[in-house]
Amino acid sequence: MSYPVLWPMPTRWADNDQYGHVNNVTYYSYFDTAVNAWLMRATGTDITALPALGVVAQTSCRFHGSVSFPDQLQVGLRIARLGNSSITYDLAIFRAGETGPELAATGEFVHVYVDAETRKPVAIPEVVRAAAAELVTDQH
Repeated sequence: MSYPVLWPMPTRWADNDQYGHVNNVTYYSYFDTAVNAWLMRATGTDITALPALGVVAQTSCRFHGSVSFPDQLQVGLRIARLGNSSITYDLAIFRAGETGPELAATGEFVHVYVDAETRKPVAIPEVVRAAAAELVTDQH
């Protein structure tokens, strides 16, 4: 699996649950943080100030291995689909292992762009589309 972006993601003490591993809902937070941090860096824009906002319409996660604090993670990011008003992100979480990165989870994250005022779907802002186009992969 090749991901053009690998976003560093530290685990936190509070991420662990009573079973001693990162709680499953936290993986979605890692996905969300990596996507939005990448968007802000790649566009050089405060994405919250755009006239169209990317809201999560769908998300999924498949677990392949356990992670826990203080594991060092990387979130792999690529774009599976770039539509008119939506972007489908293909994501993976890797933990640093003794012999290299170990796959911990894979997931999908769909942003639908909506008008900031009306909340109705609109075209992806050009600054976002240009950045996203660089990460489109042929996965399907």
